Amino acid sequence: MVNPAPQSIEQTIETLDSAWVIAVIPALNEAPHIEQCIRSLMSGDPWLQQVLLIVADGGSTDGTVEIVRRLMPEFSNLRLIHNQRRLQAAALNLAVTQYAGDDTRYIVRCDAHSIFPEGFIRSVASSLARTGAASVVIPMDALGETCFQKANAWIVDTPLGSGGSAHRGGKLSGYVDHGHHAGFDLSVFRSLGGYDEGFSHNEDAEYDERVTQAGGRIFLDATIRKVYFPRSSVAALARQYYNYGKGRARTIRKHGKRPKVRQLLPVLALLGSLAGLLVAPLLPIGLLLPIGYLLILACASVFMFLSKKSLCGLLTGIASGTMHMSWAAGFIKQSLLGQR
Repeated sequence: MVNPAPQSIEQTIETLDSAWVIAVIPALNEAPHIEQCIRSLMSGDPWLQQVLLIVADGGSTDGTVEIVRRLMPEFSNLRLIHNQRRLQAAALNLAVTQYAGDDTRYIVRCDAHSIFPEGFIRSVASSLARTGAASVVIPMDALGETCFQKANAWIVDTPLGSGGSAHRGGKLSGYVDHGHHAGFDLSVFRSLGGYDEGFSHNEDAEYDERVTQAGGRIFLDATIRKVYFPRSSVAALARQYYNYGKGRARTIRKHGKRPKVRQLLPVLALLGSLAGLLVAPLLPIGLLLPIGYLLILACASVFMFLSKKSLCGLLTGIASGTMHMSWAAGFIKQSLLGQR
């Protein structure tokens, strides 16, 4: 039902009609990145400036809106809408409601915290047409500017950071059960009701679950990549992964799924470390659990320091531990209390 028939191989990048595509940038306080993001999406092929590019702003207070308005005379295809609900899920749904017309076939999602390769929008739409997939997802390559951000970027695309997610620096194309959203077949998106706006985070994984349940396929196109900027402070990274953990728990509960082993490992690390500390006064051997975990993080830091030849690598353990513990805390709280 949800998988449209693949288009013929002749329907390549050269034959795509710009009227078939809309591109959406969800944004909230993205002043440092929004102009670079828009220019990277519009650079090169004049075809790109025929595609509606919609910035759905969630009430930015840092000048994001003013930057977009300044760019609108330069890019006649650029649109700005107010996303009252502020959530990324709501941004995509709102843009589709307001701008997807009778000719629209594909939606391309472009996150503002990113730099996109030339022709990104066209490449994603072409991949959707060529494969007939319900969704196209892509690998992300992290890039850091500050020292902590570099450490974050170096570790997040490794199994110790992301747990081995295929879309984190993946090199092979193929069908997957989840990935970083880049494009959607509009007919599928509408038939499934779009994103669930009850999810402030993990809306992508929740949508992927519904796609799979309805018989759709999700294609990871490793030939299309984007550079994104990870969080640049411990506090921001902790908030992000705490919310990721909560979102994942909500998805699992909503769909009655079991968590994967890689998703349980941070939970086991947190609970094991806490249990070891609690029993240590009676059983000092319990300290082996938190000490063992800290040693893993320390080894990661030393390895990254040596491999990158940078002192910033020594922050890798802090970044990785922040991801693990925050994700686990959010997951546990959501699982036990059911709070949003």
